[in-house]
Amino acid sequence: MKQSDQKSTLRKRLGIMGGTFDPIHYGHLVAAETARYKFDLERVIFIPSGAPPHKTKRRISLPEFRYQMVSRAIADNDFFEVSRIEIERTGLTYTVDTLRLLKEEYPNYELYFITGADAFREIFTWRSPDEIIELTQFIGASRPGFDALDFLSQLQQQSPRFYQRMHFMEVPALAISSTDIRLRVKAGQSIRYLLPEPVRLFIQKNGIYK
Repeated sequence: MKQSDQKSTLRKRLGIMGGTFDPIHYGHLVAAETARYKFDLERVIFIPSGAPPHKTKRRISLPEFRYQMVSRAIADNDFFEVSRIEIERTGLTYTVDTLRLLKEEYPNYELYFITGADAFREIFTWRSPDEIIELTQFIGASRPGFDALDFLSQLQQQSPRFYQRMHFMEVPALAISSTDIRLRVKAGQSIRYLLPEPVRLFIQKNGIYK
């Protein structure tokens, strides 16, 4: 088989960037772009969460606001797109349900789920974790200096399959956090240069987080 023929039989890779994005910031964008390049992803789909079960104790901004912020943030990147798949779903939104739908929509793609490395420590508390592990590969974005050795050692013993499908990458911009941005807005402090300017203007115009 020719090398070009062999390459054509490989499945394409699709990045899935899930989160509340309340608000989206440069840490999210740098993580998505780093993953796209490092793991040869054809594109990355940003999926603002609808009603995430793990965020029920905190009031989250309106889904449409979060969707519009993501749309503005990624408008200049042809490899990024945003989906309404979760914000249009009624009731609590679970990752496993979203991945099932994406597998049906993109049957010829290998899915790569991108999120903060810390989040994967809780994956076995998610709904149907064993099915999630079979539906997607995982990319854990971490801040420089994040020590994953203990987690990976435990993971290798607890779930060899998950360990095989887990990848880590460092993203310096993850020092920025949505929590800090919300607090800054509430305190009347500047958030300029922490997120794309169209997102900052949207927050300002709609009085979000005040």
